[in-house]
Formats: sequence, C-alpha cells, structure tokens
Amino acid sequence: MDTIPMLPLPVEELPEALRRFGDPAAPERTRTIAARGLVPIKGAELVPLLLQLAADPIEAIATSAKGTLDGLPPGVLEAACDLPMHAAFLDALADRALGKDELLERLLSNASLGDATMARIARTCSERVAERVALNEQRMLQTPQIIEALYKNRNTRMSTIDRLIELCVRNGVVLEGIATFQAHADAIAGQLIPEPSDEPLPSDVAFVTALEHSADEDAVEIDKAEGTETVKKKFLPLSNQVADMSVQDKLRLTLTGNAAARALLVRDSNKQVSFAAVASPSTTEAEANNMAHSRQVGEDILRFIGNKREWLGNYELKKALMFNPKTPIGISMKFISHLHAGDLKDLARSRGVPSSVKSAALQRLQKKGNQ
Repeated sequence: MDTIPMLPLPVEELPEALRRFGDPAAPERTRTIAARGLVPIKGAELVPLLLQLAADPIEAIATSAKGTLDGLPPGVLEAACDLPMHAAFLDALADRALGKDELLERLLSNASLGDATMARIARTCSERVAERVALNEQRMLQTPQIIEALYKNRNTRMSTIDRLIELCVRNGVVLEGIATFQAHADAIAGQLIPEPSDEPLPSDVAFVTALEHSADEDAVEIDKAEGTETVKKKFLPLSNQVADMSVQDKLRLTLTGNAAARALLVRDSNKQVSFAAVASPSTTEAEANNMAHSRQVGEDILRFIGNKREWLGNYELKKALMFNPKTPIGISMKFISHLHAGDLKDLARSRGVPSSVKSAALQRLQKKGNQ
C-alpha cells in the first residue's frame, strides 16, 4: 500500500500556479496573505493551496489557513474533491470530509486518491460510503488492506463482507491482517453469495442488532464457588441472536463486537469461533481473566491465555487458571511457583483440579516452609 507524503509538499511537487504562494521557502508575508485567501486563485483551485498552508510550520499561518478553509462555501469543497490533485492534498481533504458522506463519495471517485487514504476512509465510514468503497473490486484486490479496513468497520454490511471474502478467494488473495480470514472463507464455501443490494439484507440487520446489544462488560455471571455460569438477564437477547448467527457472522463479531459478545462467543461449540474470540485483538486482559475462570471454555482457550505473555503479569488471571480443572496441566505447572502460600494451601485441598497439580502445590508449599 502506498505511503501518502506529509504536507507541506516541497515546491517542486506543487502545481505551477501554487508555487509562488505555497512554497515553504516563500516569504512569510506572502504565505500569510495566501492563508487568508487574498490571492488571484479562486474556487476549488484555492483548496490545495490552503491545505498546504494549513500544514505550515508557522502556527499563525497554519491557523489562518484552517480558518479560511472552514469559511469556504460547501460547493467549493465539493468541486475540490473532483480535482486531479496530489494524493497528499486529497488525504488532507479526507480529514475534512469525515462524516460527510457526499464529500467522501466524491473523493472515492477521484482517480488520484491514494490507497492509504481509501483504506482510512473505509475503516470508519458509514454504511452508505462502505457500499461505495466495496464497488471498486479491482482497487481492493490490488490493495487488500482496504478490504481489511471494511471488515473491521462495524458499519459495513455483513453481506458485503461475505461478498468481498468470496472475491478474495476467487482471486487467490489472502487477507493477512484478518486472523479469521481462512475460517471465514471456509464458512462461506459453497454458499450462494448475494449480489449488492440497495437495502440491507435481513442478515445485515440481525448483525447490526447484535452489535447494538453488545457492551463493554462480560455477559456471563460466573459463580466461582459452584463453578456454574449463567447469562446475565440483560444479555439474554444478545445470547439468542448469537446462537442463531452463521459461523462467518460469529467470526466477524469476535472482532467488531464488544466484551459481552466475545464472552458468549468464546463459549461457542465451534472451535474456530471460540478461539477467534480469545485471540481477537480487541480482547482485553480483564476479559481474559473472566475467561480463565470459566468451566465452559475449551482447553485450547485456556492454553492460549496461559501463553499470552502480555496478560501474565495479572496474578488473579494466573490463579484462575490454576484453579480451573480444564486448564492443561503443562500450563498449571508453569504457574505453581507464582502462587502465594494461602492460595497454594487452597489449591492443594481443591477437589476440582488434577491430582498432579494438587501434589505439586503441596510440594511447593512444603518447600516454602523450609526456606
């Protein structure tokens, strides 16, 4: 993917008409006047000059140029989006267009728009703009990072993601930035992928509803003494929606959903889904701690947590793994020496953990007593 140069551009990269006023080495007074728009350059042609000066190292000039840009009529910015200007100007213009769908769509039609800018737009844009991005299949195949950005964008329709994954498979393109790509590709293999539509499909609406119902908290209540787990009442609708989802929907939800969604997905019967939930870049240490207490998650989940170096500074997490009877013995043994004496006593008396772990805890406790 291309790298967009930073503004201000050197004078040799500026259009001839802008060099006198936009040259970073031009007299400060000349740049100050230009930043106010008081130059013989009008309409959309003035926009790249103001963008250049808005990045001027002299704060007063940059502030003045930004103010002039803010005061331009909407039609001027719209026309500027169509100009065949340097990609750096279009990238800066994209910042001003964020949240303004009409401007973003015009930028996306500009052949000079850089791949990196398109990917940045795709990462946060609205559903409407995401659909516009997804139409440029040739561009996305050349720059798969654009598809990855759409995948991570909560606003992108699920049906559109399925279509783009299928496009990648047909063309031998692998999305390196999406850990669940192959699992997603396997899930849609042999399915009839719907064509683009003006309105979202029922499955798209269901996916959005699940996103709206997820939250930044665990959806499951764990009774650590009894070892039982129940879905919190307010997350029952989300639990039902997740249960009815396709595998590919669940895989994407592990990335775009919040903690509540991942708390349900990590308990999914499909191992690809459950592992995607714990391995998601969005999964936090606090979530991992809750997962480590669960008796419903698989051994591979607990093994992943026990080998995740970034989480192993958390004592409670390591303790949860030690007391979880489903934790692989190799992981448990690794943390025996980390437990405090009181926890070692409890572990040695625990009825749930394997006898080898209890014996190791007792030996460690005796060793501590002899030190």
